[in-house]
Order: sequence, then structure tokens, then C-alpha cells
Amino acid sequence: MSSNTPDRALDHAGDLVRVALADPGQRPIVRSFFDEDTFTVSHVVRDPGSRACAIIDSVLDFDPASGRTTPASADALVDYVKSEDLEVQWLFETHAHADHLSAAPYLQEKLGGQLAIGHEILRVQEVFGKIFNEGSAFRRDGSQFDRLFNDGDRFRIGGLDATVLHVPGHTPACLAYVIGDAVFPGDTMFMPDYGTARCDFPGGDARTLYRSIHRLTALPDEARVFLCHDYKAPGRDVFAWETTIGAERTGNVHVRDGVSEDEFVAMRTRRDATLPMPRLILPSVQVNMNGGRPPEPEANGIRYLKIPLNAL
Repeated sequence: MSSNTPDRALDHAGDLVRVALADPGQRPIVRSFFDEDTFTVSHVVRDPGSRACAIIDSVLDFDPASGRTTPASADALVDYVKSEDLEVQWLFETHAHADHLSAAPYLQEKLGGQLAIGHEILRVQEVFGKIFNEGSAFRRDGSQFDRLFNDGDRFRIGGLDATVLHVPGHTPACLAYVIGDAVFPGDTMFMPDYGTARCDFPGGDARTLYRSIHRLTALPDEARVFLCHDYKAPGRDVFAWETTIGAERTGNVHVRDGVSEDEFVAMRTRRDATLPMPRLILPSVQVNMNGGRPPEPEANGIRYLKIPLNAL
């Protein structure tokens, strides 16, 4: 977006944060669950004035050696929701994750709620549909999800006002959810001492990520930020996933104030060239672009995941 073009979606997101900072009734209660096997953080976001809640970026446990899935991480969310007598209205994905399988269908069966992701999931389905040689039966229209969000779309969790910002770069479909004064940016950025997301997956782009992050850091400094992953930065002994926009803007080791776009792109490109593919990228993307559902069973009743050789 040109710097001369009004960013109405961002302006609205900033207004939500400022209202919430002045009104505790618009400040969500957030309970986070960390899955150390995939370094993923799932969040239950609650309206303080009702039983309504949303779940963001859930995890289905998967053992690649045996091909076995288990719902232990998801069941921790189920137990919490039931113990607090909450009503799940939404199951949000920030993007089609490459490092864990989504538990959204399992949670939807147990707890209800609408499954939502960004509209650009259609691009991910098109690209990876070809990589996995999915046939005509695979739907590339996003219909595996109940809601496809565009930049600036608005929604509610009970009495909480919320919106989405399209923040591509890590993937084409990345969204940040702004719920009151809380921001959930997915993999777009990590804790300030760890930096930013990689951009070398199909459809990723470092220059686009830089601009997406600067949209987010234009939000009020006091906005709370709840991250999707943590890997412990050098010198830090504990996992962490909550920070603020101000801390990201002034202290992120990759993209703090004063780092130019060209400097960031050069750094990110060099760094990405040294990174191995995520351990679970092939099963994860294959399942997650399909709304968290594995391929249909074959004639023997067994579901199979494809492993394309030398494709990535």
C-alpha cells in the first residue's frame, strides 16, 4: 500500500486498541497454551463480559515416525473451555502452518465455533495443490473453512470488537487478529530478542514481510502482542510469547526502528538460506490447507499423506 494511501483497516485496528486501553470491558482475557514439541502457542481469547471466546492456532499432536495423531494438546484447550464454562464462537488460524497440524476440526466437533482463515489461503491451496498433485476433487476455493477474512474485515467475540489485518510475507495468507488491545500476529514476528519469520516458503517475500511488520508496529505501543511461537533467544532460559507493540518497534533484533527495508531484506535472505525446512512442513501444509483435515481414506479405509520428493 502506498504511503500516500489511507490505511483504513490499520486506522480501525488502532482505534480498537485505544478504546480497549480506556475501557476494561474491551480488554480480552487471554489464556495461552504452549506445545514444546512444535514450539507453538495456542490462545484462548475471552470476552470479559460474557462466556464467549475464540481459539487461535490450535495444535494436533503428530508423530511422523508412526504416522499417529493424538489430541493431547487440543484436549488441554477443551478442558479449559469446559472448566470455565465458555462458549467457543470462533476457531482462528493465522495462516496455513508449516510446523504443526491444526486441531481445528477436532475442536469444532468438541466445542463448536466457526473456522476462519485469510482469503489468500486460495493462493496457498493453488501452489501446494500442485506440489502435492491434488486432483480435481481437492477444492481450491477455501470452502474447507467457514469464513475467509479479507484485510479490514470486522467481527465480534461476544461484546468484544475485533478486526483482521492482512500481513503477508511469511506466507501469502498470513493474518493478524486485533481483538481489543490484543494483537495475534501469527508467525509474522517473534519475541523482540528472537526477531522475525522466515520468508523462503512458496509465496513468501522478505520485502513484503518488512512492510507488514511496519503496519503492525504502527499500532499503539501499549497494545499487547501474543505470539504463535517461541524458540528461546540466545541467553534466554525460559519460553516467552507475550510482549507489546512498543517493545517490538523499538527492540526487535531484526526490524526495530532504524533498520531499513533493504537492510532487512538482505539479512532475512542470508538467514533463510541457512535454515532447514521445518520438520513437519509436508504433513502440516497438506493437512492445514484443507482446513486441518487429512486426505480422505483410500479403499482400505486408511488415510495417507504424500511426501513429494525433491519438491521443496
